[in-house]
Amino acid sequence: MYITIDETDRRPLYQQIVDEIKALIAAGELPEGSSLPPVRQVATDLGVNLNTVAFAYRELQKAGLIRVKHGAGAVVVAQLIPQSSEERLQAKLIPALTDLLLSGLTRAEVMVVVNNALNTLIKQKTR
Repeated sequence: MYITIDETDRRPLYQQIVDEIKALIAAGELPEGSSLPPVRQVATDLGVNLNTVAFAYRELQKAGLIRVKHGAGAVVVAQLIPQSSEERLQAKLIPALTDLLLSGLTRAEVMVVVNNALNTLIKQKTR
């Protein structure tokens, strides 16, 4: 599992970790049944506090994507977020689209960015 964090990103470090792992699951790089590295290893690799990674893992567990067993590690249990309503998903997408529009992109340019990102995820999943 290869994830990175960006110190200049406004998102909290735990959220960056959550988002990176979600992207790996969505792309099929972490299929159901895959073990995630131990919290200590991820914290050391990323140079972040152990509690930051533990919190990220708990958030992924709350989302129904992984199962964490104390002492046994974390395992991917689903590749789909259970019971996500369209309204809830749209609420997550709006801030990203807002940032794109506020950066000066036109509607057509935003669509290109979104399509490129989606194509990247789909390509990774079909590898």
